[in-house]
Amino acid sequence: GISPNYLSDLLRKETGKSAIEHIHSHILDKAKTALLQDNIAVGQLAYDLGFDYPSHFSKLFKKLTGESPNNYRKTH
Repeated sequence: GISPNYLSDLLRKETGKSAIEHIHSHILDKAKTALLQDNIAVGQLAYDLGFDYPSHFSKLFKKLTGESPNNYRKTH
């Protein structure tokens, strides 16, 4: 019952992070777990996480972690 902007403002005030930052953090946690536990292809993981294009997932993952999903899987 609240607007997305109001929710984001409330979250930023309470946590210092916007709603999208919280969402990205949640997606990243799920992705890291799946990459380490499952033998799922990165493209399929991207679709499972709700991305329309695997490249968008890979770009976000690299932006937030500093490494590609495949590299993360190999080094952790």
